[in-house]
Amino acid sequence: MGLSLYLALAAYTFLGFAVAWAARKGLGRGLADFFLANRTLGGVVNALSYSATTYSAFMMVGLAGLTYRGGVGALGFELVYLSGLVLAAFFGPRFWLAAKLRGYVSPAEMLGDRYESRAVTLVAALASLLFLIPYTSVQLMGIAYLLQELSRGAVPYVAGVLWATFLALAWARVGGLRSVAWTDAFQALVMLVSSGLVVFFAVCGIGGIAAFFHGLEQNYSRWLAVPGPGFFQFSTFLGLSLPWFFFCLSNPQVSQRLFVPRSLLALRRMLRGFLLFGFIYTLISITWGFSARLLLPDLPNPDLATPTLLASPVIPPVLAILAMLGIVSAAISTMDSVLLTLSSMFARDIYALLRPGASEARQLAVGKWIIPVISGAALVFSLFRLDLIAVLAVSSSAALLVLVPATVGAFLWRRGTAKGALASILVPGILVMVLQFGNLKPLGLWPGVWALISSTLLFVAVSLVTSPPRGAEDFLDRINALLAERNVL
Repeated sequence: MGLSLYLALAAYTFLGFAVAWAARKGLGRGLADFFLANRTLGGVVNALSYSATTYSAFMMVGLAGLTYRGGVGALGFELVYLSGLVLAAFFGPRFWLAAKLRGYVSPAEMLGDRYESRAVTLVAALASLLFLIPYTSVQLMGIAYLLQELSRGAVPYVAGVLWATFLALAWARVGGLRSVAWTDAFQALVMLVSSGLVVFFAVCGIGGIAAFFHGLEQNYSRWLAVPGPGFFQFSTFLGLSLPWFFFCLSNPQVSQRLFVPRSLLALRRMLRGFLLFGFIYTLISITWGFSARLLLPDLPNPDLATPTLLASPVIPPVLAILAMLGIVSAAISTMDSVLLTLSSMFARDIYALLRPGASEARQLAVGKWIIPVISGAALVFSLFRLDLIAVLAVSSSAALLVLVPATVGAFLWRRGTAKGALASILVPGILVMVLQFGNLKPLGLWPGVWALISSTLLFVAVSLVTSPPRGAEDFLDRINALLAERNVL
């Protein structure tokens, strides 16, 4: 597989750069041009880009492994995420209209403007930086381990990390979101096609679809029920699913994409396209995990299900390489989006607040400059392979739940205040990290559950005893008027 693997990586790199450079044409010089593609992307490209951004390498590795270990509960867990699209459908038009009306570049900027507080903007941006940089490093680690495993050591871990960092950095830097969106669209198609082909060959290797279901029913019937072999107890399912349900609001690299479509129609097409992509990709991932359970029943570690299945005789070597590229695509697209979102937050929400007189051109220059710094930080973390990174990666989605009450309150509760928003982010953010690092689960509830409960209570309680911003009424009235004008509920 050695020469074929190198040729595939070279072809993937070349095609990715070709797409990125082609998408660069017409790139403007403003912040919105670079970080939001000037808010002009259509529904199809946006849907593919949104899909590639959301589904990292851990969909095919993590969800397949979760299915291998716990059974059909993994399907319910992932469907909870798709059901969370009701939040994107409801808040998406509000995000889009607010950004169109006020010129927002980042979700943190939107929160700060709504609550009339620079501190809210700064704290939201810093929280995103704290929790997403380690998550970015885990994408690099996943790529490096996969390349090392499939090449049987021919591609060393460090080489894999450096190659992935170079691609993510270059594609983000070449043309901002426009280049990333087009490379994401290319990568999303690679993800879907390659994973679908692997599942087809895996099921054929079992004996066909009838033999697939018969084998599960006869040998792994417990895996077809909840809690299955015991993994998906209610507390575990809730702890895993809650951050997933609110993912589109809590993760800024995802919520920022709601600013990007050229129109509300394009936004709706983006969400519909993502729903279709996500449903298909979820079924593929679940089937992948069950196929590994039937073909490779005695793996010591469920996370080995994907690389071991790809290296098995059932999967043709060429297809294994293509599938590997699909997983790599998922990780790099996620990293690209995180890099752009965090660099836009640093430029717009941190640097601009510390330097109030900085021009937009200067902010853009700082945003471009910080991309290599953020990717370098992720690279350093991944090279050390610290257990700390794994802990932070697991806790990131749970910790980001602290942004949800202030975000929801920004559009639905006129009484919400800046002090309430600050309290709801700072105190629960510290709490969830203490619980995560201490491996503590009070009353059997996971840290993410406590994060959302404490954040909501603090936001409401502190807001009730403090004064709301004077412009809140005008902000919400204007958004609601625009929604009514466009017949959006």
